[in-house]
This record gives sequence, structure tokens and C-alpha cells, in this order.
Amino acid sequence: MMWVDYSIYQAGTNFKVEGEWEGEVMGVQKDGTAKDHWLYKPGEIYRVTEDGWLQKIGEEPEKSSPTEYIGKYVDG
Repeated sequence: MMWVDYSIYQAGTNFKVEGEWEGEVMGVQKDGTAKDHWLYKPGEIYRVTEDGWLQKIGEEPEKSSPTEYIGKYVDG
């Protein structure tokens, strides 16, 4: 999948990818419901390869529920 129309923000050593609305790249549709695909989601753990690819290596157990994240935008 090719992702387009996004912005990358950097603050110190941290960075964030944003789409057209908050949560778009993390599996949240514009109306707040879940999408069936995402670039990344809260709790995922990545490492950077020598070629610059982010390779998923795991998830934090307490943040593995996409419903918890999506509810943040639906419920306020």
C-alpha cells in the first residue's frame, strides 16, 4: 500500500505522521469508526533497518486494543 497526503512532524528525536484528520494513519475513519487498515497504531513497536524501513517487532499488551484508541475520538 502506498500512503500519500500525509505530513511528518518532528520534535527533538520524536516524529509523528498525520493524515488529513487526527487518527487517519492509525486506523480511524473521518467519522471516528474503525478502518480495516492503518499505517501504525498505538502500542506497536518498530525498529529501523539499515535501509530505513520500519519493521514491526511487537506490541505493548496494554495498548493492543484498537477499540480503546478509536473510542478516544468517538467519545471525545
